[in-house]
Amino acid sequence: MDRIQSLKATRNRLLDGRNQLQVLEDGEVSIPLFKDRLHSLGFYPLKSTGVEILQVNIGKMCNQTCKHCHVDAGPDRKEIMTRETMEMVIKAASFPGIHTIDITGGAPELNPDFRWFVEQLTSLGKKIIVRCNLTIIVANHAYLDLPEFYKKQKINVVSSLPHFSAIRTDAQRGEGVFEKSIKALRMLNDEGYGQYGSGLELDLVYNPTGAFLPGSQQSLEKEFKQKLRSKYGVNFNKLYAITNMPISRFLDYLIKSGNYEAYMEKLVNSFNASAVNNVMCRNTLSVGWDGYLYDCDFNQMLDLKIGENTSNHIRDFGPFLLKRDIIVNQHCYGCTAGAGSSCGGTIL
Repeated sequence: MDRIQSLKATRNRLLDGRNQLQVLEDGEVSIPLFKDRLHSLGFYPLKSTGVEILQVNIGKMCNQTCKHCHVDAGPDRKEIMTRETMEMVIKAASFPGIHTIDITGGAPELNPDFRWFVEQLTSLGKKIIVRCNLTIIVANHAYLDLPEFYKKQKINVVSSLPHFSAIRTDAQRGEGVFEKSIKALRMLNDEGYGQYGSGLELDLVYNPTGAFLPGSQQSLEKEFKQKLRSKYGVNFNKLYAITNMPISRFLDYLIKSGNYEAYMEKLVNSFNASAVNNVMCRNTLSVGWDGYLYDCDFNQMLDLKIGENTSNHIRDFGPFLLKRDIIVNQHCYGCTAGAGSSCGGTIL
C-alpha cells in the first residue's frame, strides 16, 4: 500500500468511533487504549455526575470553513435542528439541576428558529451561551443587530479567535476573517460586552494553529487582552484555551502533514490523571441537531451516542441519564492532556 492509500485507510479507521486501536503509518499499534489507562487508575467505567449543562448543536451550516473545525461545518451543510426538536430541548432544559444551555453549530444563528429558541430558553431563567463565530455578525444586514439581540437576552457570547494577529487567525479560519472578527468584537463592545461592570460576558476561544498543545491559559489571556486592547481597542472577559482534538478536519491535517503519530504521542505522554475528574462529559450532555444524545460534542461528531442500553434521544430525557457510563475513545486523550481541556477551557 502506497503512502496516500495508507493515510486514507488510517483516517477511515480513526473516524470510526468504535475502533479502539490507533494504527500508525508503518502498521504498528503503539498507543495505549484510553479506556485501559482509566481502568489502571480505577476510573473505568467513567461515570456521569449529573446533567448541569446541555450543549445543543442546532445545525452544521456555517458561513466559514475553518481548518480546525471538528464539526466539519460549512456553507454546504444541510443538517439543521427543527422547531419540533427545539421544543423537546426546551422541555428537557427545565429538568432540575440544569443551569446552562450552550448553543453551538456551525453558525447557530443560521438556523431560522435561532432567535425564537434563545427567547424560549431565556424565559426559563437559565444561563445561555451562544458560540458565535463573530463573522456572522457582519455577514449581511440580517445579522447586524445580533449584538443588540444578545444584549437584550443577556447572552454569554463565546467566540473563536485563534490569535491576536491577522496572519495566524486567517491561516486557520480563512482570508479576511480576522478583520471581520475585530469589527464584530467592536460592535459587541459598543453594546457593553466585555466592558467592566456591564454584566455582559464576552469570552474568546483560543485553539493552537498547529500540532501542539495550548500554552498557559492564564498567560495567553493576559497577552490577548493586552494586544487586542492596545492595537484594536477591543475588550473581552475570559480566554478559553482548548486542545485540538484528533478528529475531523484537524485529523485530516495531522495525517496529511505527517504529524499524527507525534501529536498522539504528545497527548498520551501529557496525560494528567487529575484532569479525569473534571472532564466536561461528566456534567454535560450533548444534543445533536437531530435530537440524539452524546456524552460530549466530540463524541457527537464521531456518532458515539450514549449507551446502547438506554434511550439516546432528547424526547426521552429523564433521570436515567444522571449516572450513566460515559463512552470513551482515543480522542479523549485530548481532554486529559496537560491542564486538561473542555469547551470552557482548561479544567485544572
